[in-house]
Amino acid sequence: MFEGVATALITPFTKGGEVDEECLRRIVRFQEENGVSTLVPCGSTGESATLSHEEHIRVIKIVMDEVKHARVLAGAGSNSTSEAVYLSRTAADLGADGILSISPYCNKPTQEGIFQHYKVVSESVDVPIVIYNVPGRTASNISAETSVRIAKELPGVVGIKEASGNLIQIGKILAKKPKEFEVLSGDDAQTFPIIAMGGCGVISVAANCCPNTVCQMMDLCLREKFIDASAIHYRMLPLFTDLFLESNPIPIKYVMKRLGFGNGELRLPLTYISERGAAVLDADIEDLGLI
Repeated sequence: MFEGVATALITPFTKGGEVDEECLRRIVRFQEENGVSTLVPCGSTGESATLSHEEHIRVIKIVMDEVKHARVLAGAGSNSTSEAVYLSRTAADLGADGILSISPYCNKPTQEGIFQHYKVVSESVDVPIVIYNVPGRTASNISAETSVRIAKELPGVVGIKEASGNLIQIGKILAKKPKEFEVLSGDDAQTFPIIAMGGCGVISVAANCCPNTVCQMMDLCLREKFIDASAIHYRMLPLFTDLFLESNPIPIKYVMKRLGFGNGELRLPLTYISERGAAVLDADIEDLGLI
């Protein structure tokens, strides 16, 4: 369902700290014009952790209203199962094509707790769910065994965004998952190897600023033209890596500002990019000819 390139959208803010609707609409149009097949509002790149429920819902509504043909995989996760259910039901009611549901963070559930969390969430909505494993943010890992269990026992869960950085773990999921269960890269720098191993897509930060290039690489990978795809991968690898030289989405918001999308505004506790970080990204922007 979500094969190909999905963009983990930034949430642009005005200087006054409000959601910048006009800029968000321009970003949606930019994504669709450059071939992105799925848009992901209100993920970690979209600063969902600092959005109020009202703002969270408004961002999804704006994306749903502006999108013409791409699918919308709405971020709706939480460390609280009841809150995740509320956000998931709300996103489904708004017409989202699916839900991206981050593994509960901060409270460090056991593997059984993670399974039971997704069981309750998946039973609460009729739209497909993609689970999101990012232990660097959540402080707990969804093991390969738990991911496969979820894939086999919870029919409402159709895939996983894997951002553990552990290619061995991802390989175990790919080897044991049901055929229809989708494994999506959650790290641009690992997209090429994950697709070569049998993955089917990426939820990309870099696609915010260079959607066409990420789509080109993905198209080549899915057609098993890995030599051609590798040339793009290695050309883009410095940017893929440098977009995480400070906490995401600090770097991508800076790059998007340079491209004319927003002002780089972030919400505390995130702060504006350092001079060193900006210099590194400026070099990437110049090397890739992004502006």
